[in-house]
Amino acid sequence: MSPGAASGPARDAPGAGWRALFPPAQWLASYQKKWLANDAIAGVTLAAYGIPVSLAYASLAGLPPQYGIYCYLVGGLFYAPFGSSRQLAIGPTSAISMLVGVTVAGLAQGDPGRWASIAALTALVIAAMCVLAWLFRLSSLVNFISETILLGFKAGAALTIAMTQLPKLFGVPGGGHGFFESVVTLAGQLPDTNLAVLAFGLAALAVLLLGEKLLPGRPVALVVVIVSIILLSLTPLGELGFKIVGALPQGLPDFQLPDLRVRDVDGVIPLAFACLLLAYVESVSAARALAQARGYEIDARQELLGLGAANLAAGLFQAYPVAGGLSQSSVNDKAGARTPLALVFASATIGLCLLYLTEMLHNLPNVVLAAIVLVAVRGLVNIAELRHVWRVSRFEFGVSMVAFAAVLVLGILKGVIVAVLVSLLLLIRRAAHPHVAFLGRIPGTRIYSDGERNPDNLFVPGALIFRVEAALLYFNVEHVRDAIWQRIRSTPEPLTLAVFDLSTSPTVDLAGARMLATLHAELRAAGIRLRLVAAHAAARDILRAEGLDERAGDFGRGSSVAEVVDEFTARRST
Repeated sequence: MSPGAASGPARDAPGAGWRALFPPAQWLASYQKKWLANDAIAGVTLAAYGIPVSLAYASLAGLPPQYGIYCYLVGGLFYAPFGSSRQLAIGPTSAISMLVGVTVAGLAQGDPGRWASIAALTALVIAAMCVLAWLFRLSSLVNFISETILLGFKAGAALTIAMTQLPKLFGVPGGGHGFFESVVTLAGQLPDTNLAVLAFGLAALAVLLLGEKLLPGRPVALVVVIVSIILLSLTPLGELGFKIVGALPQGLPDFQLPDLRVRDVDGVIPLAFACLLLAYVESVSAARALAQARGYEIDARQELLGLGAANLAAGLFQAYPVAGGLSQSSVNDKAGARTPLALVFASATIGLCLLYLTEMLHNLPNVVLAAIVLVAVRGLVNIAELRHVWRVSRFEFGVSMVAFAAVLVLGILKGVIVAVLVSLLLLIRRAAHPHVAFLGRIPGTRIYSDGERNPDNLFVPGALIFRVEAALLYFNVEHVRDAIWQRIRSTPEPLTLAVFDLSTSPTVDLAGARMLATLHAELRAAGIRLRLVAAHAAARDILRAEGLDERAGDFGRGSSVAEVVDEFTARRST
């Protein structure tokens, strides 16, 4: 826990009713004056970090640079009243920016105005989806997306994003559709590399990487931006073929609805869903990490409203989909943010810059923005975690690589869809093939555990004891029944008793109950008595409704494997 976590707004009790819908009501009453300076400094620091990063991310989205700044301007401002996190910073992220860019490119038909309208419309659709997800309490659905899948997806997205920025680093036009074609195109253009641009970009990369290591949480990117503008403005470097940002419109964004409607754009719904998935997973993950460090808890459902409000503002103020990112939130946290007021100060700072300082960005070289993106996406590739997954489970590593390959081969949007489908298929596969443990007695005790994992266990002669480490449901009952019969056939000695321990099967549906009835009849025909023990309350109800209490004996909460085995051994000894 960080210093100061034991007191202050982080320890406020969770709200109820309208207080839960409006989190500031939970911490404003205990807000201390001394925190105002912390929030103000954090807000200015976040703005200094966010401006150059947002310019770079806007280029990924295929939009003019100011659109990225607008994301930071309104995203955090509208998240602050509804989000439950105290330190989460809202703005454009690399993966979502790239997803918007590559997808909208195929929908915009080469029209910049249509491009901007589709991006804003996507943000509005995300806001509507967030509200629906909040109403129907769907926040837990994101937990179905495997972390292993996301690990591979992020690595693939990082390479895809990096591939769009490398041509800028080498000072060549680049091109190509998809990752591999882009690699081939860049390789063919390398002889035309602009050495001045490359040297400048490598120097910017070196400074950014050193700053990240030596000055974490500091707006090093802003310093690099300022120095690069000065160099291109006051030295002959500007004559060596550098491409620059150019003039940015002065002033705040206008309030306006997109020119298009959902029915006008095929593909905006899948794009919005993919963006929402990435935004919510990334935002909640970052918010939870920061909340744990600060000693409080976030409300995952409330985060849907916070993200919805932020994306609603983005769609109405000439921006594109936003999310909470760990890197920008870490900057906010390390700069001393105590409450979401830091986001308000950040928006105020960005607003002042839009009103009075946009002309200063005219000579900002695009290669610097490419360097900022390359450093930012480096964090998406978690080599240490990939190695850990490789050591722990080769199967999980293979699943991660499926998501990784899907992004590289199919693109980010289809890669997201593949990642979701693979996660769901894995969930179904695991649920459909639960582990059936065959139990033996732990020596010196009356406790029975999995004999496969504990070779020293003592098996009961003439009896087969087993449990299923999952609910008994319609899609796994055949697997369970087959596993039991396979074990019976492979047991060399004759069996006269089968004991099904239901203590690890909290739910039994109608198909499960009927499978047990069928199994009872089949075992009886083979001269084996089936006993059910330790069924949970809900399972007991449906088993009794199927008449199994009359056929398989008492399976109430007082029944146990040890008691049934004791009765069995006593009978055999007489």
